[in-house]
Amino acid sequence: MENRPSETALRVAMRRAAHQVLDDPVVFDDPLALRILGLENASARQRITKGLDETPLSRVLRASLAARSRYAEDALHDAVRRGVRQYVVLGAGLDTFAYRNPYPGDVLQVFEVDHPATQTWKRARLEEAGIPTPRSLNFSPVDFEQETLGEGLRRAGFDDGRSTFFSWLGVTPYLTNDAVIATLRYVVSMPVGSGMVFDYMISPSSLGPAARIAFDRLAHRVASAGEPFQTFFEPSSLRSTLLDMGFAQIEDIGPEDMNARYFRERPDKLRVGTLANVMNIRVATERSRGKSVK
Repeated sequence: MENRPSETALRVAMRRAAHQVLDDPVVFDDPLALRILGLENASARQRITKGLDETPLSRVLRASLAARSRYAEDALHDAVRRGVRQYVVLGAGLDTFAYRNPYPGDVLQVFEVDHPATQTWKRARLEEAGIPTPRSLNFSPVDFEQETLGEGLRRAGFDDGRSTFFSWLGVTPYLTNDAVIATLRYVVSMPVGSGMVFDYMISPSSLGPAARIAFDRLAHRVASAGEPFQTFFEPSSLRSTLLDMGFAQIEDIGPEDMNARYFRERPDKLRVGTLANVMNIRVATERSRGKSVK
């Protein structure tokens, strides 16, 4: 990415906005998705639909992005009900939760973590769109490959002694395996009750022929944008790694589960794809950290 904003962050935001326009009913309702892109009137909405060709792959990607965002925010609301008071959005891109946060600042503080160039770009987009920055939001520019997550968060006023919920969507495939594992180790070091939702790409060698063709097309596209895929996981191996780290209540959501949860009996047949899973994990009790949890 160097010193320029993420091209994939823009593409994700475009698909999130397109979901608001093209799909009925919406799975993930984001009233700021169009506004943050400057797409508030009818002609602007026409531009977004023309800019995203309606192909089978584009529909699958749009559904997958909507579903993972919905799942993460559903899990966040569960965490707040459990007493979690800090929310960290890792690789925030143009995510808009902080600007439609339904909780008062004394209930939930939000920390947006992203590459410095992408975060600077986002703040410019917010200003241009007239979207105010709430007092409950804290920006934390971090280059995951050059510095630790903890260092960046502490600079932003983060309290690592409080239970925290993390979301990490659309990021792990673009990082090295070492950077992914380091971030997971940081999360599991947080107080009991902390948790995370993240998505990960299935190892290409585990994909069927049709899914492998879709993967190759997508991999070529992101590589052409200068942000190639680097890290993949095999689900059972990843689960073992997380258990050994000390995570508990591990829920690995595959495409069938996600479709059953959010896309059942839709007349438009919108469905998520088979290239990625969503993982929901919780920090275990102190006694079980570093051990396999059954």
